[in-house]
Amino acid sequence: MSDQIIKTIEVKDAPSIEGLHFRGFRGKIDYPLMIAMINTCKDVDKDERSETVEDLVTSYAHLNNCDPYKDMLFVEVGDETVAYSRAYWAQEEISKHYIYPAFFFLVPKWRKKGLEKAILHWAEDHLRAIAAQHPRDSERYFETYSSEHEIEKNKLFESEGYIPARYFISMSRPLDVIPEAELPEGIETRPAKPEHYKQIWQAEMEAFRDHWGYVEPTEKDYQGFISSSWFQPQYWQVAWDGNEVVGMVLNVINEKENNEYKRKRGYTEDISVRRPWRRRGIAKALIVRSMQMHKKLGMEEVALGVDTKNPSGALKLYSNLGYKVFKKFITYRKVMK
Repeated sequence: MSDQIIKTIEVKDAPSIEGLHFRGFRGKIDYPLMIAMINTCKDVDKDERSETVEDLVTSYAHLNNCDPYKDMLFVEVGDETVAYSRAYWAQEEISKHYIYPAFFFLVPKWRKKGLEKAILHWAEDHLRAIAAQHPRDSERYFETYSSEHEIEKNKLFESEGYIPARYFISMSRPLDVIPEAELPEGIETRPAKPEHYKQIWQAEMEAFRDHWGYVEPTEKDYQGFISSSWFQPQYWQVAWDGNEVVGMVLNVINEKENNEYKRKRGYTEDISVRRPWRRRGIAKALIVRSMQMHKKLGMEEVALGVDTKNPSGALKLYSNLGYKVFKKFITYRKVMK
């Protein structure tokens, strides 16, 4: 669909603000506005991120179960775009629960005026309409996200019946002293080659199948993976047992973020080991190799994110390797009735 002016969207519970109106997504013309809103929010919300228009374009080209032209809401006051929200849906692979997430960014100067609740209610109504098209053969949940620093948003969610369903944390450690760890006999690392990208990705997806909230990936997910700015195979540490990919750390260096926040951080992310090869020290060895690599590249610290209830004991491993918590994130859920 080409860029176009989208008709006004009616939103119930909208506060009385002169010039307030709601509209849909117009296409590429909206990406710079979205980045501007994210940037306006991030300092207040202590949300360290450095997204670009190109990052959004790539991400939105690979969405699943979401049509931005139907599933987004933009909030404007006069000629100023002050908020946007996006809704989508997924079905968990193991539980078969239907999950209906939504999120929003609202610039700080327009907060606490009633817009938050109106946006949230629009998302719920929209998601109920989507859910009406799905079989009623499993439980259904609204879902949304926040961090420990977004106190007012958390109060809103909890007042609307949302309950913290899961906590995720960001952890980091300096690269001054790096522990030692070796791969077990018969396991080796090899440079990631283009002909192996799909196999590596499939191995990662298999390893994460038992994680909370896992959704079976699609080819569109894979294309999004290899198109992302976080796709940096030159930094990967991938463990092999013969022709089998058995584990990995898909390292990333975000130069734009490092420049913005004046730091030298590398990310040790997408840490996974397939089930038959777990409890053999592979993850630990790959993380140590990643630390050594990042230090050689001039990084001064490494960071990662983890589910606090990770079923494979990842949090204990990271803590033992010297990572310490610096931020907490919350996934909220509410039963859809």
